[in-house]
Amino acid sequence: MKTHDGLDLHVRTYGAADAPLTVVLSHCWTSDSEHWHYQVRDLLDAFGHDVAILTWDHRGHGRSDHAPREACTIEHLARDMADVIDTHAGTGRLVIAGHSIGGMTMMELAARRPDILERTDGAMFVATSSGRLDSVTLGLPEMRPLVKERIPLMLAQRARVLTRRQRRKQPRIERMVVRRFLFGDRMRLRDQGLVVEQLINCPPATMEGFYRDFMTHERTEGLKAFHPIPTRVLVGEADLLTPPHHARRIAAEVNGARLMLYPGAGHMLPLERSAEVSGELVEMVWSALRTTARR
Repeated sequence: MKTHDGLDLHVRTYGAADAPLTVVLSHCWTSDSEHWHYQVRDLLDAFGHDVAILTWDHRGHGRSDHAPREACTIEHLARDMADVIDTHAGTGRLVIAGHSIGGMTMMELAARRPDILERTDGAMFVATSSGRLDSVTLGLPEMRPLVKERIPLMLAQRARVLTRRQRRKQPRIERMVVRRFLFGDRMRLRDQGLVVEQLINCPPATMEGFYRDFMTHERTEGLKAFHPIPTRVLVGEADLLTPPHHARRIAAEVNGARLMLYPGAGHMLPLERSAEVSGELVEMVWSALRTTARR
């Protein structure tokens, strides 16, 4: 489908188009919709085609069109998310989950399209933040902002000077970044391989543009829009990108939000704690279906 500014987005849907409920899954920065593949599998196992599932590759990610650096913003992601929901989610109820920048996109969506939140019976924020990301140290307290910024800039420069084939043959830098900063104490090799491949496929503008944008991301005030919605906030105890105090800040701003902390887990919760994340989603969907049946 086309975005408002003419980019093609790669969208995948599962289940019946007229299902009473659609689960909307928004992935993280430098990733793509395959990041949710465990949850898609587990939702299909639990509900078959009685529930629809909607995933897509964000602009500048995966099989969607590359985006110019100035168009790589959370605001644009929220506009895209609204259009994807309008086009592919029918008229039924929604459960929405966002990982990392996907959760930030949900926050902007709440401000941009309150009518979508009125259809929403469950919200899940996974390893994300409502702001103050410029203060994150990546677990290295002595790091200065300029040093921290060099990581995405270094990856972007590698993408400019080396082909994907060359980086696949020699992915030492990408593997180091994935192992050191993204995963906690559990990392399946196939999950590491997936994330490294997604990083290699990520265009330089995507790395630089979104990094620049979420350094100024501050949407805490808008979390009040989620007060009427059953909300869960998930975070890994060893998350270096969006540490636990960011999750606590989100949970404190949403009435009745349930905070889940996973010891030893890092930033890639949908992969490294796949069963737990799927379990939370399945519970939310069952609850939403019961709410729908009572209407």
